[in-house]
Amino acid sequence: MADNGVNKGRRRFLVGATSVVGAVGAVGVAVPFVASWQPSARARAAGAPVKADISKLEPGQRMTVEWRGKPVWVINRTPDMMDRTQALGADSLVDPESEVPQQPAYIDSTLRSIKPEIGVLVGICTHLGCSPLFKPEPDADGVSVKDWPGGFFCPCHGSRFDLAGRVFKNVPAPINLEVPPYRFDSDNIIVVGEDKETA
Repeated sequence: MADNGVNKGRRRFLVGATSVVGAVGAVGVAVPFVASWQPSARARAAGAPVKADISKLEPGQRMTVEWRGKPVWVINRTPDMMDRTQALGADSLVDPESEVPQQPAYIDSTLRSIKPEIGVLVGICTHLGCSPLFKPEPDADGVSVKDWPGGFFCPCHGSRFDLAGRVFKNVPAPINLEVPPYRFDSDNIIVVGEDKETA
């Protein structure tokens, strides 16, 4: 059989070199493509736990921190505020024992908090996502409700929540305000977005 002047060694070298260059090129294309599947630093930071210093939060006051793009309220409830909340009859509330899972399992069902005086709630109405107003006093202006015990009032559609974030009956909001996962790092530092069991 005639060789026709073909150099088989050179052919094997060229085929091998082309294969290697092709493989390197495929890896070069695949690495940025696979890396694009990873969340950005900004996205990772948006879901990260947030620390809040509550050392200057006076009794009866509320502060707001941002976690995952949502307002999270930290309320320092006075003894009177806690008494009014605990005195509410179950017949006034949709879910008085917090049976719908809007809070972590380690949260107390009545005041919906780890410590009775410190409430932590996502400040978004469970009806259409408005932000309710903080109206902690029984005679709050702008709340046209008989026997208002104080809490949160959503002026958009009239939904009402007590100071533990439990929703009243006969309002548009169907469920209680969400309690995010949180834990105490110390007496004055709350970590929102991290369960106490995982700390």
